[in-house]
Amino acid sequence: MLARSLRGFTLMVCAAALSFASIASHAETKIRLGTVAWIGYAPFYVAVAKGFFAKHGVKVELQDFPDPALIPTAVKSGGIQGAMYTYDLVITAVAKGQSLKVVMPIDYSNGADALIAEKSITSVAQLKGKKVAYPFSTCDNLLVVYALEKAGLKESDIQGIDSTPENVAAAMTAGAVAGATYEPNITQILKLGGGGKYKVLMDSSAAPGLITDVLFFDDAFLAKDPKSVQAVIRGYLDGMAFLKAKPDEARKIVAKAMGVTADEVKAQQKGVYNIPVPEMMGYFQKRDDSKSLYKVGAGIGDILAKRGQIESTPKIEDTFDTRFVAELGKTK
Repeated sequence: MLARSLRGFTLMVCAAALSFASIASHAETKIRLGTVAWIGYAPFYVAVAKGFFAKHGVKVELQDFPDPALIPTAVKSGGIQGAMYTYDLVITAVAKGQSLKVVMPIDYSNGADALIAEKSITSVAQLKGKKVAYPFSTCDNLLVVYALEKAGLKESDIQGIDSTPENVAAAMTAGAVAGATYEPNITQILKLGGGGKYKVLMDSSAAPGLITDVLFFDDAFLAKDPKSVQAVIRGYLDGMAFLKAKPDEARKIVAKAMGVTADEVKAQQKGVYNIPVPEMMGYFQKRDDSKSLYKVGAGIGDILAKRGQIESTPKIEDTFDTRFVAELGKTK
């Protein structure tokens, strides 16, 4: 009798648990985030695979964009609620009248973006008059302009070939002597021709902070559902903690998400710096260094304006919402 009672009690507990799980599942808010394959987003890949977002009440889906320039339009249409990409994309969109707000800095590229060239090219100056492939409307155009300016050249001094980040390799095999993109595309290009044809001419470690990745949302969504945004951030932080606690397991997850090997993930991680919580708020403060969106944003805006992509740099404070990171600081 006792066994039957315990079994009956157990069944009731299980039924109640299933009922609660069903309710919790229905209560989850679905968030679609635009993204690209990038080593700096490793915590997001881990958080999705391990179910970390769900414990905070949101279901996150990552939608890959082969052409990142399409991300702002997708946010505006409601196809996605937010995205992670480089800060220049936000500067461009806000300058053109779209209300996007950065809610968290994610990482900055410290070598995982690069200008790659044929081995016969030994300096950036030698690119004058030659074909260079890179995306005109996304982050690596900034790296190209920066490199050219350091070499005393202007963008008009080269034959620029507009490309998506993933198609830079094809453009180089079709005749461009150099190209700019990010990992894992860099590794793939360096393997072409048996690994003896191309080399890194300059990488983003020469311009720390120029290429900073951020999490951003449409301003209207931030006003409508701030709790879900905070849940996304907390799930991301859980993913970052898992990366640190169990690196080998995490690298396998990231490798599967990016279509590379775990060893390649480990190598690529050296070229990116994921920003810890204690450093996040500093990116929203006015400082004269590369770890301030004010400083970085002004430089990005100047380059974009010179290139004719925007008329002028928007007010930097109009490009972010600090309350989410500020709340993290209160609970740490």
